Amino acid sequence: MSYRPAPAPLLAVDNLTVAFEAEGGARSVVEEASFSIGAGGTLGLVGESGCGKSVTAMSIMRLLPSPPAKTLGGRILFEGVDVLTLAPAAMRALRGDRIGMVFQEPMTSLNPVLSIGFQIEEVLRLHRGLGRATARAQAAEMLRLVGIGAPEHRLAQYPHQLSGGLRQRVMIAIALVCRPSLLIADEPTTALDVTIQAQILDLLRRLKRELGMALLLITHDLGVVAEMCDQVVVMYAGRIVEQAAAATLFRRPRHPYSAGLLAARPRLAPKGSKLPTIPGMVPPPGRRGIGCSFAERCPNVEPHCRTERPVLAALEKGHMAACWNPMP
Repeated sequence: MSYRPAPAPLLAVDNLTVAFEAEGGARSVVEEASFSIGAGGTLGLVGESGCGKSVTAMSIMRLLPSPPAKTLGGRILFEGVDVLTLAPAAMRALRGDRIGMVFQEPMTSLNPVLSIGFQIEEVLRLHRGLGRATARAQAAEMLRLVGIGAPEHRLAQYPHQLSGGLRQRVMIAIALVCRPSLLIADEPTTALDVTIQAQILDLLRRLKRELGMALLLITHDLGVVAEMCDQVVVMYAGRIVEQAAAATLFRRPRHPYSAGLLAARPRLAPKGSKLPTIPGMVPPPGRRGIGCSFAERCPNVEPHCRTERPVLAALEKGHMAACWNPMP
């Protein structure tokens, strides 16, 4: 039997460190983050607000303003090319074409003074060089693909004339109109009601299958992760604290923070019982200490947790955690 090397990942983030300039010097907001996504895979990046999820996504797209943001180290390899080394024109050609992104809030991401049709067609004219008529026809077809009825009518409308769910579908249409190989979805169901959330997730799952793309899903909703993701990366205070297959993480979380997140999920419980919580707050950049950033909130804390930072290490095949005293 001949040996076949494993295919290279579509996206590989390698020891990424990102900082923001502030009074007193640069403060790291993402530190030594490493993960990868294979072609057609789905990876969930989870954690509390302020843990560095969106900064990681914006770094991949190179959309952070510099200054104040700056990359202090690491690589971001997409299809084998480090996007951090690309010239601005080359990055603009890649962004929106081979990599698409759905942002958190469609009402602020869509241009309020431009029609829906113009905003979708603009992507096709820029990346595909299409004429107006052809771009408009493809824009209408894309709206049909994301489940928006009467697309020719919708193309002439403006963002304020659409509901939140329709605006999110338009954002997905813009991100996917060039058929990218990777879609980054940053909290794609934020501020939507439960029914619309389910519709958006079903849409992403269907489009992922039909287009054969990979998906990086950024969320704090573990229910979404359980439904959508193959692999999970848990972030806390700018660092990755656990990585595992989704089924493995939900069955047996090893980092106390991951266990706390899973325990805090809403569920049916006896009357009068309290929802478990993680006490305390995420430490802000510049106040994360020299040891484990989770030490002050951790039920398993030991003295050396406050003085020595744990590294991400394999606990078993395919399961890694950065913890001195992992869960059994």
